[in-house]
Amino acid sequence: MNKLSVMTWMSLDGVFDAELMGQWWAPYDSAERAAFIQEAIGGADAFVFGRHTYEMLGAYWSSMKNNEMGVADKLNGAPKYVASATLESGSWNNTTVIKSGVAQELARLKQRVGNLLVMGSAKLVQSLMSEGVVDEYRFLITPVIVGRGKRFLDGSTATSSLSLTSTKTLTGGVLALQYQPAT
Repeated sequence: MNKLSVMTWMSLDGVFDAELMGQWWAPYDSAERAAFIQEAIGGADAFVFGRHTYEMLGAYWSSMKNNEMGVADKLNGAPKYVASATLESGSWNNTTVIKSGVAQELARLKQRVGNLLVMGSAKLVQSLMSEGVVDEYRFLITPVIVGRGKRFLDGSTATSSLSLTSTKTLTGGVLALQYQPAT
């Protein structure tokens, strides 16, 4: 069965702020962490983004031509879906903009396209959580408390019970955690 998975990385206190990545992300780089990300990206048939994450990642990855970090070719070649009421079209190749009915459209795409991976995109993830369409969560948690910055979950979502399906401690104390909604 195809899945809609969410993957994000954040600090222990939930900060995933790209502007502060030098404090909470960069110091914990490792081959194990890269492998976790490569596995998730490699297992996706298509990618899903909110507008902000799409624009940030598209500007970076679309310029990569030599399969940088072992994922550039996959990210650049696979279908991409952007949830945005304001974006008119996507400039990153193979992009489709979904303007409304996002949860319903992603449920259809999951059946038609295959495994979907949402990367980052906190606002989108929070709306998908409330719609009950997320099948799996993949988190990389760095062992640092940032104390300020954008948080992945902003407190606007309802309580969601999850079941832990996998845990691994990576180099530097980074936790690779996988969950699915509790049944």
